[in-house]
Amino acid sequence: MKTFRIIGRNIRDAFKGVFRNFSLSFASISCITITLIVVAVSMVLSENVNNFTLLVEKDVTIVAFIDNDLEEKKIDEIKKEISKMSNVEKYEYKSKQKITKEMMESSEVFDSIMKNWDSSENPIQNTFQVKVKDINKINDTADKIKKLDGITLVKYGEGMIEGLISTFSFIHKICIGAVVALILVTAFLISNTIKITISSRQREIGIMRLIGASNLNIRIPFIIEGLILGILGSIIPIVLTIYGYQKLYDHFGGHLFSDFIKLIKPVPFVYATSVVLLSIGILVGMFGSWRAVKKHLKI
Repeated sequence: MKTFRIIGRNIRDAFKGVFRNFSLSFASISCITITLIVVAVSMVLSENVNNFTLLVEKDVTIVAFIDNDLEEKKIDEIKKEISKMSNVEKYEYKSKQKITKEMMESSEVFDSIMKNWDSSENPIQNTFQVKVKDINKINDTADKIKKLDGITLVKYGEGMIEGLISTFSFIHKICIGAVVALILVTAFLISNTIKITISSRQREIGIMRLIGASNLNIRIPFIIEGLILGILGSIIPIVLTIYGYQKLYDHFGGHLFSDFIKLIKPVPFVYATSVVLLSIGILVGMFGSWRAVKKHLKI
């Protein structure tokens, strides 16, 4: 019971500290709120960019065109060579008849053009469609396939794919750097706020020491105060994240600019992001308070 009374008193003192120095507390809460809003935007952008990258890596296919005059035996030899390549995840052989059928089924325009073709008029080539394990090594894999006897052409969107992956990676790193920088700045500002609070309460701290309060009992309310500031500062960013991202997702229909760039589904993404924001708010608030108490509370 004594432990619960001590905890209750510390929480009560922390709340008193928040409202007694409301102007300073409001400044800290505002700082946390603004920071976490920017952090939320950075996280949403970063995670979606990462998702775009994964989708690109998943969908990129090397298309190797085969000489149509090649015999079945030679095609089997090419299959064996491709299967031996370390970066090949899977591959599929598609005959020109199968490709033609798929194209006709996908579009009425193709159907009207191709339905009257006979085998001798069909200009489409047989192909191998290859998925790679590591997108960063796709150029080397494409070069190896290109050198195989019987392969006339290899395409995978070279140049554009590497540029897209590089751009997404750069944006992802920038977002992470911005989040880390903002968290450190906020922790520093909260530390300074708590330091001012401590300076304004030196007399109260002196009285607590005179009646026998331990160093820990004096420090804990300040750390809990930082926790409370962190929770209060997290509320608006969490609400904006949950409802704002849902509205954004619905507005764009789950895609950004084209069907190729898909947004992450709101659930459970927004809730996971909210937990992270709340955790950052609490940790930053407590760290800022702890730092101020450690460096500036002379007891």
